[in-house]
Amino acid sequence: MARKQPPVVAELGRPETADETAARKSETSRRHRANQTLLNLVVALLGSLLVVLFLVTVVVRPTPPPTIGIDYAAVAGEAQVDASEMLLAPVLPEGWSANDARFEKKQQVPTWYIGFLTPGEQYIGLDQGLGANPTWQAALLDNVNQTATVTIDGIEWAVFDQRTASDPGNYAFSLATTHGDSTILLHGTASDEEFQILATAIAAQWEAQ
Repeated sequence: MARKQPPVVAELGRPETADETAARKSETSRRHRANQTLLNLVVALLGSLLVVLFLVTVVVRPTPPPTIGIDYAAVAGEAQVDASEMLLAPVLPEGWSANDARFEKKQQVPTWYIGFLTPGEQYIGLDQGLGANPTWQAALLDNVNQTATVTIDGIEWAVFDQRTASDPGNYAFSLATTHGDSTILLHGTASDEEFQILATAIAAQWEAQ
């Protein structure tokens, strides 16, 4: 019987030698191992992503504690000993809070300040200048012109509306009035309604004195 001849390899145009066969099988094994390694890497990566997704969607995140506002009435009580006028500490509805309260000098005038955060998540600052003159008010308002007058619970307030200005900051809307030796300036970014609520609370405190 004639001996079977090894097959002719198309790329070579002849049968493979023993060394070429060994090299081909070695290369095939190397490629298989490389593909298997890549597959394992992809599987491991997908597994890690699934774990992260599980942790993000399933694990309960702790609820941050609610923000506790400053007790501005207590701060006013402590500062009162150094004040020549009754310091304002208006009682406001639920949803209002203060993030600052201090007695200091502004434009060389003793000034009681409260920074309010409104239910609409806006800001209104209250400045009460004790024995303040018109220069104090003009300096805080950066010499803007009065735009109107409004009466709230019997108290007349000067209105300074800069909401259409390019960058009014925390003085987009302001109200100013005087009571005794105090000049009161309200200023901030809140709505007319929220300014009116604060002005009404201030009037109520004065009426209760």
